[in-house]
Amino acid sequence: MLDDPRIARVTGDATAAIYRRTGDVDAEQHPERYRDQPIEEAYCWSNLTSGNGSRALWLLLLPFMVVNLAHWMRPTAKARTRAVRLYGVLVRLVALSLTVLFTAAACEVALDLVAWQCAGVPDCSNRRSWLGFLSTAQGGWWSQPGRRLALAALVPTALVGLLWFLSNRSWSAYESQRPLTGAEPDDEAPDEDGPDDVPADLSAGGTDATSAPVGRPALGRPGFWYGRRLVARLRAAHTAAGFLTVAASVAGAAARHDRAVSGPVPGLLGRLIEAMLVLGTLVVLWVVCRRGRSERRIDNRLDRAVISCLPGAALALLVLAVMYAAWSRPGWVSAGSLPGDVTFRVLTLGQGALVVALTVVALGLYRRTPEPRTVMHGLGGPAVAMLACALGGVMTGGVAQRVADWLDGPGTPGMGRASVIDGPPVLLSWQASVIPVLLVLLLVPVAVLGVRTWLAARALEPEIDQEYGQKRPDTARTRQIARTRVMAALTDSAPGLLGLVSGATLLLGAAAVAGAWASGEVPGLALDGAGPFIESVAEAAQSTGSWMVGFGFVLFVTWGRRAYRDASARRTIGILWDVGTFWPRAAHPFAPPCYAERAVPDLASRMSGWTGRTRGRLVISGHSQGSVLAASAVWQLPAGARKRVALLTYGSPIERLYGRWFPAYFGPGPLHGLHRSVHCWRNLWRATDPIGGRVRLDDGSGPEVDRGPLRDPLVYGRTPEHPLPEPVLGHSDYQADPVFAEERAALLARLGPLLPRQADGGSGEAQGSSGRSSG
Repeated sequence: MLDDPRIARVTGDATAAIYRRTGDVDAEQHPERYRDQPIEEAYCWSNLTSGNGSRALWLLLLPFMVVNLAHWMRPTAKARTRAVRLYGVLVRLVALSLTVLFTAAACEVALDLVAWQCAGVPDCSNRRSWLGFLSTAQGGWWSQPGRRLALAALVPTALVGLLWFLSNRSWSAYESQRPLTGAEPDDEAPDEDGPDDVPADLSAGGTDATSAPVGRPALGRPGFWYGRRLVARLRAAHTAAGFLTVAASVAGAAARHDRAVSGPVPGLLGRLIEAMLVLGTLVVLWVVCRRGRSERRIDNRLDRAVISCLPGAALALLVLAVMYAAWSRPGWVSAGSLPGDVTFRVLTLGQGALVVALTVVALGLYRRTPEPRTVMHGLGGPAVAMLACALGGVMTGGVAQRVADWLDGPGTPGMGRASVIDGPPVLLSWQASVIPVLLVLLLVPVAVLGVRTWLAARALEPEIDQEYGQKRPDTARTRQIARTRVMAALTDSAPGLLGLVSGATLLLGAAAVAGAWASGEVPGLALDGAGPFIESVAEAAQSTGSWMVGFGFVLFVTWGRRAYRDASARRTIGILWDVGTFWPRAAHPFAPPCYAERAVPDLASRMSGWTGRTRGRLVISGHSQGSVLAASAVWQLPAGARKRVALLTYGSPIERLYGRWFPAYFGPGPLHGLHRSVHCWRNLWRATDPIGGRVRLDDGSGPEVDRGPLRDPLVYGRTPEHPLPEPVLGHSDYQADPVFAEERAALLARLGPLLPRQADGGSGEAQGSSGRSSG
């Protein structure tokens, strides 16, 4: 419908809007024209995920987006309020560590590699004309190490400021739309003073497949799609944490020098600044741990003292640290590298400890309320949090490695071979060295999965020939269909691979920290004397890993640049954001913005307003991610409006992906509650679809929800009706299947009369609505 040039915008703006065909715009004023057919509308939100070129820069925020997903992956809980709150606190702390990691990496590049090491060595600074005024060889005002650090601190400070600005601006553009008002309130009493609201799966008494829910499900809460208060608090805390990280990097070097020698600067001043940094860190941790999401009602309040004072106080402390470091110290000479190794070790150990604690909490929640379809026995959240830490390490380590190689010219930093600078912390080299080891370890399960896939495809071929009734089958055609079905089933193997990657990453990361701590040297030097074979393996792993982390970062930048200039590539990346940015920013405020905080209120308001004004009924249909948006919007409707709605989903990941990975929100309990609350629901799926699947709600209490697997391709070979070969559609073009029109007509018939009575006494119409994703 949206590809038709004869459409008009009914409501909305250039970012997201509802469209009708031009001839149907005034349908409400002329109901006699639509006695035998519905009115079609289409909601388009693609510009929210793949609009202008700036969306390409969101690739650099990928670790923040991934850790935000971990917050929503907790298992279903029953009577475990403290455990659920602890789960949220641990994820928010992991997210905070990623902000500190990114800021520390910027400090490593700007302060250590450039200002401290390269500018302090004439052989390096003389090759870089833009570093001439910082070079110790020229003896200028900026040549003192403290002043070089003070000037270089502008780079990480600007980075933190940019992240704050983007988070604030994207909230205004995406998440500032208030949800539908007038819905019935929750049955529970509000808990406004608590550190976190009671989750819906607790307050609802633990809905399941057989009992009716008490209260509203999580996605039906009035404040679920309006997280302004928490995002503002977290944005202030993360901004302050970034500024404090920069201040610690600048002031720490100066304070260590003042304690080591007697100079013009009193050592008490350095100790005072360090004490203030510790106090600021404790305040940031308190803000992050104190309060989670508030969903029971639309919470318009803001913690003014926190969001106004905390970033400003941290910035003031940073300015004080810069002034302290810039104090003249004539005898101070920069040598070696800044002690950033300790920072990265503490961050790595802290992230590992948080992930282990998160694993314990998640496993306890799952054992209390086990759901067989939940991925990895409830450990999907910890595995994804570990993946976010690994992505952050690759990106930050890649930047440091590439900058060090660039500054050192022909030398290899850390190896002592024609190197003029020491290079980045040795821990980064150890972490890079474990990447080839991880890939080698993954070869076995990947090979096993490949063999199993091939065997499954061969075993499926006779079934396909029998299904299509082929007496003389075409081997190539049969093999194509079988291979497509088996490849589509690989989606269900993703949890196992992710678990292996996350577990191996955790163990190898711990080994990297131990190796760096014990040796204090890069792997190529630490294993000297261990034998020719081990030495060669260590050097190969170090060089290959360093190249791979650098290549990974360059790949991110290249994809971002291509997406910035190419709309088709931007749409491809937009599909990734369809899933990753569906969830509100509950853990990391610098993650890409949540488009659903605009899209869900849009859809809910349109459906509620139309049914309330016309007393009509409607079918809302959604494909792929659109089906998830449609279900979320229906949950937001008042009970009376939900009974006037039929739901048609196709190619839907609502159970196959969302139900398994996010069981507390799309598990069996919420989906059964949705099935009971809407007038009727039908779901179409194919065996060749790698994304969509069954909803699995056919419990005998009413009409079946699932219909499938639909035949794909529709025709095996050439026929008089289909003289050309039919394609294998997989996840696309469900509307081309005759079953789609058949099921939509059946839903319209089950909804009742086509011309229900309007509120003003006139006549309305049954309305069809469809969602369209950026894909």
